[in-house]
Amino acid sequence: MNKQILRLAIPNIITTITVPLLGIVDLAIVGHMGSEQYIGAIAIATMMFNLIYWNFGFLRMGTSGFTAQAYGAVNKTEIMHVFVRAMSIALLSSFLLIVFQYPIKVLILKLVSGSEMVENYAILYFDICIWAAPATLSLYVIKGWFIGMQNAKTPMWIAIQINVINIALSLFFVLGLGMKIEGVALGTLIAQYLGLFTALVLWYIYYRKYISFIKIKEAIAFDKMKEFFKVNIDIYLRTLCLIAVFTFIPAEGAKMGDTILAVNALLMQFFMLFSYVMDGFAYAGESLAGKYFGARNVAMLKKTIRYLFRWGGGLTALFVLLYVFFGKYLMILFTDNQNVILVAKEYYHWILIVPLAGFSAFLWDGILVGLTATKIMRNAIFIATFIFFIVYFSLSNYFDNNALWLAFMLFLALRGILQGVLAKKYTSEFNT
Repeated sequence: MNKQILRLAIPNIITTITVPLLGIVDLAIVGHMGSEQYIGAIAIATMMFNLIYWNFGFLRMGTSGFTAQAYGAVNKTEIMHVFVRAMSIALLSSFLLIVFQYPIKVLILKLVSGSEMVENYAILYFDICIWAAPATLSLYVIKGWFIGMQNAKTPMWIAIQINVINIALSLFFVLGLGMKIEGVALGTLIAQYLGLFTALVLWYIYYRKYISFIKIKEAIAFDKMKEFFKVNIDIYLRTLCLIAVFTFIPAEGAKMGDTILAVNALLMQFFMLFSYVMDGFAYAGESLAGKYFGARNVAMLKKTIRYLFRWGGGLTALFVLLYVFFGKYLMILFTDNQNVILVAKEYYHWILIVPLAGFSAFLWDGILVGLTATKIMRNAIFIATFIFFIVYFSLSNYFDNNALWLAFMLFLALRGILQGVLAKKYTSEFNT
């Protein structure tokens, strides 16, 4: 079981880590263009696309869960039909994003604003990269489908290829051809489509034997599409709650001053570092829980959950020790601003709680996606989000930024606890 978990988790961890690395490189490229406005433009443009694509996370997660269950049940027809369903939604959604790009752009810029020049550069980046929507959303589906098929290595290599090409092309356009922000955008656009081409080629090489099982009318039948959307609406609502919390934290921090804003951004890097690792094991949970659920193998399903939590517990202890003994060195790595580091030490104790509070939520997210038990995820995060805002607004006048971090810790912990309680009831019913 440990080998199965690591075979799926490690490639997904590597895949996850490549994303922020790309962001760092893009920032470094624009940081040498001679104006801080380019940096601001990339930051705003990145947030614009985050706000768009976060809403389509269900294409990855929903596809993974349904595919894993069909794989476990050895239902080759359903395996292919999940792919067709998800791809049809991805292509339709991307078409609508392109058609309605102007009102979408205007709406987001009202939420995420900057100086006129920064916004103009961000718009230029947006106008180019929005045409990558079909490739981006299709890659969400393909990644989820591969994970559902117990294949984590292929998405890893695709992600690495996309990021390497993106970096190479951006450097070529900016340094070689003298382009500015549009060069970075073109690098991203081309890399996405080359990644999609590679993904489809590999999909065909590995799984072309499944093509004969496709029956288009059955794949997009109303009842099947309804079931797909029913699960994915829950995932979508969960995502909205995550967006609400993770955008509220920097927004409230900004009200407390630039220093607190910077401190919270710095400390959130510790959470993100932990999340990169735990997400890998969550993906493993999706694949294995879905497979054994589809196969109706209760014993192996429970064994999977048990072993995942052993890994989660071990990694939690490791990260706590890492943050206790090496936290100050990590802060220096993230920033050289001594004032920010000094103030951050006042709130650093919250970071030691992050692994303990958060690991269960990550693991249950993956397991429940595999089980397509998305109502549990939705209900748990609804309650946790409600408690987050209640706690913060009740205590903010007395504890300021500490109230924000306390609310965040409760948000993480409650998600894990509630999902665990509700999932136990769900698996018991399944067992009977």
